[in-house]
Formats: sequence, structure tokens, C-alpha cells
Amino acid sequence: MATTSDIHNGMVIDFKNDYYEVVDFLHVKPGKGGAFVRTKLKSLRTGQVLENTFRTSEKLTEIKVEKKKLEYLYNDGSFYVFMDSITFEQIQVPGETVQDIEVFLTENMEIVAKLSPDEEILGIELPTTVIQEIAECEPNVKGNTASGSGKSAITDKGLRITVPFFVEIGNKIKIDTRTGDYLERA
Repeated sequence: MATTSDIHNGMVIDFKNDYYEVVDFLHVKPGKGGAFVRTKLKSLRTGQVLENTFRTSEKLTEIKVEKKKLEYLYNDGSFYVFMDSITFEQIQVPGETVQDIEVFLTENMEIVAKLSPDEEILGIELPTTVIQEIAECEPNVKGNTASGSGKSAITDKGLRITVPFFVEIGNKIKIDTRTGDYLERA
């Protein structure tokens, strides 16, 4: 059991029959009354973000989340299949768990899965950057320069992204998976 003084960013707690990660917290000591902790929590199963206030006397159940390296193999429609590189065990992950990051997944990509104590995959951490090929983009127009703006493009995985004017169909680009922004040509 943890107390509210143990709360820190990244901590995972069992709250309202779900696993929540502490995204942000603030210890508040008002002039009158008892101190409390104001938190912003994100559900690891649904992605829902909620704000909650805990009194300092409350006890919290901290969950130890294990991280495990897996390799993405393929999508069979409703499930995404990953493989443990050590045991070669294949793990099927429901589409809801992967829906926010599916445009970044490429076959044989190594990811880090967050596992609950009962071996349920709660979330997936991608590499910081991925390389994708431009499938569609506006043609270059004479007079466009490499100034601050860019043009819209779509990658082979369906990600809509803004790229510099010099990028053309067939070019491979490096994308930041945290923001979804173009970084450079690969």
C-alpha cells in the first residue's frame, strides 16, 4: 500500500477497478483544512484521462508494471500479433490497445509492452522515431522554398503529415512517434 506522499509521475495505481497512470500531480496545503493531492490520471486500458483529488490520509494500491520487449509481426484484422524475442511466444493484442499507434507500426519493429501483474498488455511504447515512405503528396511548384511552411502528405501506413516542399512521392522520411511530426529524410 502506498500513501499520497508516494505519488509521482508515471506511477500506476489500481483505482475504480482499472489501472491508472499518474500523468500529473500537485500537493496542496490550504490555509484551512487538511492537505490533499490533486492528480490527473490516465487509464492504461481505455486512455481516458480524469482528474481526482486524494486526501492525505487515503491509501493507494500501487501496481508494479513490468516492461517487456516484443516484436510486432502482423495484423490479422481484429488483433495485432506480437512475439516475445526470447521465448518466441506469440501474443495477440486487441485492436483497441493499439488504435492510437497503429499508423507507426511496421513489421518486425521492436516495441516495449507494459504488462500488468496478470500479464495483460496495458500499453505499448514505440521507438522514438520510425521510417515511412511517402505514398501521396502535392506536387512541387516552382517558387516554393524551404521556408517555415510545408505541404500535406500521406505515408504508406496512412499517416497524414506535413512535410517540407522538397519531399516527393517515394521518399523515405523519419517521423517522431511522440508527436507525429516530420524530422528528416531517411
